[in-house]
Amino acid sequence: MPPSRPIPRPPSALIAAALPEVAPGRRVTVAGLVLVRQRPGTARGVVFVTLEDETGTINVVIWRKVFDRFRRAVIAGRMLRVTGRVERQSGVTHLVAEEIEDISALLDLLADPETPLSPPDQTG
Repeated sequence: MPPSRPIPRPPSALIAAALPEVAPGRRVTVAGLVLVRQRPGTARGVVFVTLEDETGTINVVIWRKVFDRFRRAVIAGRMLRVTGRVERQSGVTHLVAEEIEDISALLDLLADPETPLSPPDQTG
C-alpha cells in the first residue's frame, strides 16, 4: 500500500465547530466546500452560501457590493475561503463576507494522484 498523502488544507482558516465560540463582530476567515448558493428574489441582491468543512457548516451572507467584487469566485467556486464578520441573530451564527477567495484548486490536487500535495505557499 502506498504511503498516505496529507489532505490539502486551506491556509489560515477557522473550523466551523469553533465559529459559535467567536464573539459577534469579530473578523475571521473560514473555508469549506460550497454546499448551497441562494439568491432569493426577495433578498435585494443578497447571496447566501453554505460552506462545509470537516467539522460542520458555515452560513455566509454576501451583500450585493461584495458579490459584485467577488462575483466569479461566488458563482464558480467549489471551495471558498471567506473572511468576514461574525454575526448572531435568533441563535444562528453566520459570517458576513468581506473578502472571498476561490480555493477550488486544492480539490484538483486531490484528483491527481501524481501531484505531490504540500501546503499552499503562505509567504505571500
